[in-house]
Amino acid sequence: MKKLGFIGGGNMAEALVRGLLEKKIFKPGDVIVSDVDPARRRKLARSLKVETTADNLVVLRDSRALLLAVKPQNIDDVLGEMAAAMRVSEQPGAGPARKSSRAASKPAAKNVKPADRLFISIAAGITLTRMTTALGPGARVIRVMPNAPAMVGQGMAALVRAPGANRADEAFALRIFAAVGDAVALADESLLDAVTALSGSGPAYVYLFVKALADAGVSEGLPPELATRMALKTLRGAEENMRRSPMTAAELIRIVASPGGTTEAALRKFDDLRFSDIVAGAVHAAANRSRELGRS
Repeated sequence: MKKLGFIGGGNMAEALVRGLLEKKIFKPGDVIVSDVDPARRRKLARSLKVETTADNLVVLRDSRALLLAVKPQNIDDVLGEMAAAMRVSEQPGAGPARKSSRAASKPAAKNVKPADRLFISIAAGITLTRMTTALGPGARVIRVMPNAPAMVGQGMAALVRAPGANRADEAFALRIFAAVGDAVALADESLLDAVTALSGSGPAYVYLFVKALADAGVSEGLPPELATRMALKTLRGAEENMRRSPMTAAELIRIVASPGGTTEAALRKFDDLRFSDIVAGAVHAAANRSRELGRS
């Protein structure tokens, strides 16, 4: 049995596998990845030395835990395929599924029940109820909201477990996502809308701010490459200082903003333009959209 199987071998799955291997949490032989794209399978097998397959049911049959790294619009098909295979395997003397089934001609997950596997989903907006209902009674499901910086080992993920999943399942999922950054467990699934708005969508806000900062530098006469370089380094330095310092953000601002100086002039302009209200409005808009997507 593999320790972890991936359904979907895209960029996020690749980043997670790479992080798990580099941190020596798993070995290549502990992992299997399914993907519909032959070129993608070859790339993962070549670069990460993990087993790959085109068949999702091989992953279901051979893995203790499955990480569903597919797009939200494809999740229902994947869940239906898993549920159908498990229903077939529960029938006494059941052989392969009928040809009309999605599981036709694929290996049945023999004697596998929903409670026998841990299902971890990163499909945005897909609720625990939707997944547990699809998979069947007793399904062990964890829903995770990661973000794009996981691709470079600086991700932030939040997860929530369904009633069928236990604390050991939660700890297992936390280890996976901590391999590419930081991860926290939440008790309330509704908080994932706020997580989506802050850390899920947040990288785009940072990119926008850096672009605006660099563009402003260019308008003041700096060469574009230098303006971007300075904006990025300023952001990284400020983040590192804030993370290491025991002071609050407000205290750090006061240290930089000398009375009557240039920073104070800039901050006064931010206040005039209601910068904090703009950020809050953007986060609220993203959270509301996340709620809408979850309901749909």
